[in-house]
Amino acid sequence: MEHDAMFAAMLSQPWSNNACRGYVIYAMENCGFSPNDIRRVVAELYEVFDFCSLEEAQQHFEESPY
Repeated sequence: MEHDAMFAAMLSQPWSNNACRGYVIYAMENCGFSPNDIRRVVAELYEVFDFCSLEEAQQHFEESPY
């Protein structure tokens, strides 16, 4: 039941491309990526957000080896 409550709370939060970018930046910084590499990835996210739906991104993640 606790997982259901957490899932419901997550679903009630609005999607934010900038929050997603922030998560990516945090992860890349924590992994030691260079500022230049982080800028490249964040710039690419702008393109990906424009051309891929949430559903496509989720499917891509679920089918990826990561």
